[in-house]
Amino acid sequence: MAETDNQRALATNRRARYDYFIKETFEAGLVLLGSEIKSAREGRINIAEGYVYVKNGEAWLESANIAAYAPAGIHGQHDPTRPRKLLLKKKQIDYLDDQSHRDGQTIVPLKVYIKNRVAKLLIGIGKGKRQVDRRNTIKERDAKREIDRAMRSKI
Repeated sequence: MAETDNQRALATNRRARYDYFIKETFEAGLVLLGSEIKSAREGRINIAEGYVYVKNGEAWLESANIAAYAPAGIHGQHDPTRPRKLLLKKKQIDYLDDQSHRDGQTIVPLKVYIKNRVAKLLIGIGKGKRQVDRRNTIKERDAKREIDRAMRSKI
């Protein structure tokens, strides 16, 4: 237990905030197999191409890649891109389902982290950005960087 803080990020989807306006975020638990959580704790997880959908009153994470855990051997392995169930309250699932069927909105995985020894997924309801919006995001980020540099040089 060398980890002093109770929350440690394993993977972040940096592309999500660039491609989507994130309106709301939710914290969901992840149902993982033993070899999956061991591989995830090593940081061998990629959620950049993943997405979340609601089916039959359950939320699922699809296309997230958790690499194979070599010490598990041949028979103890998992499918790296299998759908993984998300643990949310029923009201949250119903709300997510309703929001995902509205115009242009989707549920995007933002970050996977360990919180109090449990794997959690931060998901957000996002609306896709157009190319002009992405350019504005880049301009704002560059302007902020220039302001920070100027402030540091004066000090």
